[in-house]
Amino acid sequence: MNTILSDWLQSGTLLLDGGWGTQLQLRGLETGAHPDLWNLAQPEKVREVAEAYVAAGSNVILTNTFGATRFTLGRHGYEDKVEEINRAGVRISLEAAKKSQNGDVKVFASIGPSGVVLMMGNVTADDLYAAFLEQAQAIALEQPDGIVVETMSDPEEAVLAVKAAKTTGLPVAACMVFDSGKNKDRTMMGTTPEQAVERLTAAGADIIGSNCGQGIDGFIPICQRMRAVTKLPIWMKANAGLPEMVEGKTVYRQTPEKFAESAQQLVQAGANFIGGCCGTTPEFIAALKMKITHG
Repeated sequence: MNTILSDWLQSGTLLLDGGWGTQLQLRGLETGAHPDLWNLAQPEKVREVAEAYVAAGSNVILTNTFGATRFTLGRHGYEDKVEEINRAGVRISLEAAKKSQNGDVKVFASIGPSGVVLMMGNVTADDLYAAFLEQAQAIALEQPDGIVVETMSDPEEAVLAVKAAKTTGLPVAACMVFDSGKNKDRTMMGTTPEQAVERLTAAGADIIGSNCGQGIDGFIPICQRMRAVTKLPIWMKANAGLPEMVEGKTVYRQTPEKFAESAQQLVQAGANFIGGCCGTTPEFIAALKMKITHG
């Protein structure tokens, strides 16, 4: 294991943060607007989200850079702002982390999918790698504690992103979305947890995991299967159950308390990092902290 990670994990399970998109929407981000642009346009509101997770007890917070490759930004006309938007996103979370009252909070910068599909032939693997490399290098200029490649469905894209992130010398977490197949234990491309571990480990990932796609109960068997084939730290960020549409709005029904109860099973299954994804809030992280710390 990476010696830096080994030191971090000496204290036990580390709490990640929760969802970002819904938190930004609560602060006025319009549906369909690109969240990462707020790093420049509304940095104080982005900082509010990061600070809320720090206050809730997160040991690790992410950055508002999930969609900040040239491909994702280009769809909004901001492909020339890759470095500026990524650097601003990392700075905002680093500033928030410094406000922790409970010790050292780490910052892992987020790299999400590009939104282009390799098998369609519209871009080459080299094009995609170059875009991830550009983002990773911009992120590294602000010196976060690590990078998380997350919400990946295509293992080919995930491998390219991990390899690009590894050039920075920072610890890299790599997470796939398992939301397909009869048991929701495969990615959209048909990749199993075992196959994901093999591919991502070979690419150089220091942490392996999963995020998004389904509620926390579905993450337990995925975590068990990953732990059976790897000794690397495992990162788990589940949704607050499955979304429902109510009067045109997306609603997640699971409560923070129920989420936290299931999280204990994730710890037993071998997860080292636990947080939330879509629909989770600072209240979910506070509940996780209470349950995992005090039982």
